[in-house]
Amino acid sequence: MTAQARGQGALHAGKSKLNRMTFTDVWIMAFLVFFSLLVFYPFYNSVLISITPQAVYIREPFMLWPKALDKSSYQYVFENKAIWSGMITTIQITLIGTAYNVFLTVTMAYALNHSFPGKKFVIAFIMFTMYFSGGLIPTYMMIKDVGLMNTLWAMILPSGVSISYLMVMRKFFQSIPEEVEESAKIDGANDLIIMFRVVLPLALPMVITFVIYYGVERWNEWYNGLLYIKSASKMPLQLVLRQIVQNSQSIQASESMQEAGITPFGDGIKMAAVIVTMFPVMVLYPFLQKYFVSGLTVGAVKG
Repeated sequence: MTAQARGQGALHAGKSKLNRMTFTDVWIMAFLVFFSLLVFYPFYNSVLISITPQAVYIREPFMLWPKALDKSSYQYVFENKAIWSGMITTIQITLIGTAYNVFLTVTMAYALNHSFPGKKFVIAFIMFTMYFSGGLIPTYMMIKDVGLMNTLWAMILPSGVSISYLMVMRKFFQSIPEEVEESAKIDGANDLIIMFRVVLPLALPMVITFVIYYGVERWNEWYNGLLYIKSASKMPLQLVLRQIVQNSQSIQASESMQEAGITPFGDGIKMAAVIVTMFPVMVLYPFLQKYFVSGLTVGAVKG
């Protein structure tokens, strides 16, 4: 078949699909496009506000494209030392905390997938903590008594395992055929070797998925920082952003902006800080999205 013939065949197939579309299909597609625009516009509007001069924004608060460009909001954000210290703190929390969460989740899920004395009681106790906690005051007193106040560990250690993620991971381990582990045991492998060299490669898509989930949660960490952190240099990025949003109307120009005669635009700085905070996650997510797949265990056991 020539290239021209293949092209004509694809064209006819496309036309036949269009001919089979009903009014309902067109209405659903139009609704989805409209809904997508509704979801996308707030983010797009935040970008416009962050790059628009204050005078233009006052005249036209609802914009479809910028009438003028102004980089002073981003200039203020990048010259703000609190943003950079918060960025460093949040990166540390994200890297250490995500590794800590995933390690505990995987090892606990693997252990709960096997039989041992008191297994039902342990599972019931874990599920109990999913619905009931010790409370805010006892948790605060415990963090204070163990000496974690005003340290990064106060934002990392209390949130060890998400019970819902743990149960999903346990169910995934249950879907792996028992013959996989049995064959490894016949070859002389112990439980640690089986978990790290046999089971985890099969569960890699699920592990990467939870790395993303835990990573986003750690990146958005601010509540524990609000409770346990007193030093401004140790505050996470989201807490710094919260302070910028709260104080957006009383922002003072930096020295370089004062020398240039630039008046800070509160809403623009607020939106610029939001964009800068979201940017690292937005850059990494497309590269990790391909791991949202499952079913690598299909065909793992032949016969």
